[in-house]
Amino acid sequence: MTVATFDTAVIGGGLVGCWTALFLARRGARVAILEKGSVGAQSSGTNFGNLRLQGRFPGQYPLSLRSQAIWEQLQDFVGSACEYERTGHLYCAFDEGEAEKLEGYAKVSESYGLSIERLGREDLKHRYPWLADKVTAATFSARDATANPRLVTPAVARAARDAGASVFENIRVSEVRKSGSGFELRADPDLRIHCANVVNAAGAWAVEIAEQFGETAPLFAAGPPQFVTEPFPYFMSPSVQTIDGSVIVRQTRRGNLILAGYPRTAADPASQRVPVPPQKTLAAMKRLAELAPVLRSCSVIRVWSGTEGYLPDMVPVIGASETTPGLWHAFGFCGHGFQIGPGVGLCLSEMILDGGTETPLEPFGIGRFRSGVAVSEKFRREFDERKTA
Repeated sequence: MTVATFDTAVIGGGLVGCWTALFLARRGARVAILEKGSVGAQSSGTNFGNLRLQGRFPGQYPLSLRSQAIWEQLQDFVGSACEYERTGHLYCAFDEGEAEKLEGYAKVSESYGLSIERLGREDLKHRYPWLADKVTAATFSARDATANPRLVTPAVARAARDAGASVFENIRVSEVRKSGSGFELRADPDLRIHCANVVNAAGAWAVEIAEQFGETAPLFAAGPPQFVTEPFPYFMSPSVQTIDGSVIVRQTRRGNLILAGYPRTAADPASQRVPVPPQKTLAAMKRLAELAPVLRSCSVIRVWSGTEGYLPDMVPVIGASETTPGLWHAFGFCGHGFQIGPGVGLCLSEMILDGGTETPLEPFGIGRFRSGVAVSEKFRREFDERKTA
């Protein structure tokens, strides 16, 4: 049996867990990452790679903007740019009702200091002639960006290791319990860890840990289906999204188009599989052709997804446990974790080492589920009606 002692054990080797470990290790803390599979194997490494600022939950903006500042210095933090590119983000509306929603999102974004450009039909024809005529309005945020998720999480994990963190892969944590003023973790095979703090960043499996300490959340496992096409002559510089989420697309410099489309697809956390039904691929490509007719003849060459945790208000859990000092939660990112991941890791490191953070995290407390939360329209549309099948 191996016994090790750390200041903090991070359960989950996704992007949030790895960023948390990196920021802790950079300040001299002894930290371990415990990942049941491979680092970045689930949604952290299989998402769209969108670093979108506009259109976010209002309470998330301080965290999101702090995170974006880290993304903009990614090379300095992890030694690689990981294909980070400030592409800008084009948010598209197909009718007057959707255009009104866009305007509402734009005003919220601007209230937090983000610069938003409004584009009408004639502006769009001039700047993006490949868009369909049915796109009546759009907003553009130049600060929004993209990065390659398959590269990012392993790079952050390497940087954490270089800073002194220990990274354990293919290690499943079977038990977490209080031991004196800290915790004891039991992990297979025959690993025991003693630590003062535990960060529960276990993604769709995080509730299993929270419930060992009398806390819970109505977490639902699913995954956004992703597709990549054959290479196509490069023409699409921004990432592009319809306001209903049915199309989210960007083009790599190699020419391939990466496409995500909602509703999400069902996940099986036990088998760690998220199969993408063929009808989802066909529906997504049809919607893509409606947005950009020039892509009507494009062929899909690969589909994939990854397991992510979703909550009914589509707002993650971030912050201290309300039952157990030294336990910290960061899960249920509802498809938004890639962009805010660095900021979450930084805030958690500050709370653990300094006793607090300058970034307001009150909307993300786990205690909000004790009395129930309002179900978001997006969650109801995708999950209550079980359109993930």
